[in-house]
Amino acid sequence: MARYVFKRILMMIPVLLGISFIIFAILSFSPGDPVMMMLGDNPDPQAYAELTRELGLDKPFFVQYFNYIASALKGNFGKSWITKIPVFDEILARFPTTFYITVGAICLKVLIGVPIGVISAVKQYSIVDNVGMVLTLIFASMPTFWLGLILILVFSLYLGVLPAVGAESWQNFVLPCVTLAIGSAATLVRMTRSTMLEVIRQDYIRTARAKGASERVVIYKHALRNALLPVITIVGLNFGVMLGGTMVIESLFAMPGLGTNTITAIRMKDRPMVMASVLYVAFLAGVINLLVDLAYAYVDPRVKAQYLRK
Repeated sequence: MARYVFKRILMMIPVLLGISFIIFAILSFSPGDPVMMMLGDNPDPQAYAELTRELGLDKPFFVQYFNYIASALKGNFGKSWITKIPVFDEILARFPTTFYITVGAICLKVLIGVPIGVISAVKQYSIVDNVGMVLTLIFASMPTFWLGLILILVFSLYLGVLPAVGAESWQNFVLPCVTLAIGSAATLVRMTRSTMLEVIRQDYIRTARAKGASERVVIYKHALRNALLPVITIVGLNFGVMLGGTMVIESLFAMPGLGTNTITAIRMKDRPMVMASVLYVAFLAGVINLLVDLAYAYVDPRVKAQYLRK
């Protein structure tokens, strides 16, 4: 198991290098001059040249990239070109907001998606199943920003029970978490339903029923556990997607998280901040995928035996 984990960690290195090169190239060749954005229109030519040299923008592209990677490998990701604050100080200050939104959305997604998916599979073609499938199609088709605006109108403006902006208390996180969770919960419902339908038709389920096991034991002990592998995959992959997807949510609800900060940095061509933010999220996504693979071993002993042989 330890050898497998070590191999997976090593595999993350080329992935992060590839991501860093792509983001660095996009920021370098996209329109806009970060020096002009910092100095304003019609800057003094001498000040422009000095700041360009200070930022290392006078060097060729590949020299700039290799200098950045060399500094990053030493743990130095630079300072924000706009705020002059070390990038990871700002990232770590803002990341808790993004993390709370993502974790809350994941928990809400699982609490909604898995039970409804199980009930829809057990009661296939019933009214519960049909209503559940219609609702999942509706919510899966809704744009996230549109759903967020509707929730703000209903719960903040009309009812006045929840705040629309800020991150001062747990109440500020309710609407963002619901907004982020609803669409992916609909996908999870369909995934859980389809895998449960496949599992409950297996021979060992019929055998368990023939031996007199209660329906609750058959569904939750035998069927659900074997149907969880695809569900765990979806939840784990969506965690990384949601970390990046909070950019829209944080902007919509005016929350000072990592997503809002990254969008601002992109607009200002703040390369150190964008690079560090993207690499940080990519690294967390890689770690989460590793944890998902290890969770397979807990759910399915056959997977654990494969890991032990590696």
